[in-house]
Amino acid sequence: MAEPILQVNDIHCGYDNVPVIHGISLEVNEGELVAIVGANGAGKTTTMRTIAGLMHPTQGSIHFKGQDISRTPANETVRQGISYVPEGRRLFAKLSVRENLELGAFIKKDRAEIEARLDEVFELFPILKERAKQTAETMSGGEQQMLAIARGMMSNPTLLMLDEMSLGLMPSLVERMMETVVKVNQAGVTVLLVEQMVQEALEIAHRGYVIQTGKIVQSGAAKDLLESDQVRRAYMGM
Repeated sequence: MAEPILQVNDIHCGYDNVPVIHGISLEVNEGELVAIVGANGAGKTTTMRTIAGLMHPTQGSIHFKGQDISRTPANETVRQGISYVPEGRRLFAKLSVRENLELGAFIKKDRAEIEARLDEVFELFPILKERAKQTAETMSGGEQQMLAIARGMMSNPTLLMLDEMSLGLMPSLVERMMETVVKVNQAGVTVLLVEQMVQEALEIAHRGYVIQTGKIVQSGAAKDLLESDQVRRAYMGM
């Protein structure tokens, strides 16, 4: 079996010498949709930021496509094929949909390649093609989230990391957002998804990791985690 595209081995990390994650290990195989789930404040975003190179582990290692990226800065991890879409969308509100997307392709210098990426993204998200000239701030929350994901795809990533995509969305839109993530994965993009809506995330994922106070407490096939009494009691109110 091919080695995982992403291997995170026993990483520890925190802010201002306050540890947040304590020995996280996980892996993602090419083509998978993997979810990291857990309550707010469990360390999910810190894990994602550390993989993306926005923070560096105090111990442990991160390997991507066989290369050690534990100390690699975020601008370099993008060039290596990791695209991180942070929580809260972080769009350029006054810029158009198209301008936001083009900024997602900042590592591409070839105009023809950027246009080709735009065509692919517009095919996946027809609504964005219709709204190409509209400013980001005038779009609905669901459309903005879609734009954030599409912008993350403009660098043609090997691994797309999505952080709390459901944040601030109405329940009806959360389902659509999850369908969007599945569509992206089916288009051939490996996805690592962080989500506090545990049931919704595990329903679309192949595998999952449950994180609690900075540690992985359970992992396995998503369907097995959905049926776990521990997960159902802790996160689904069952």
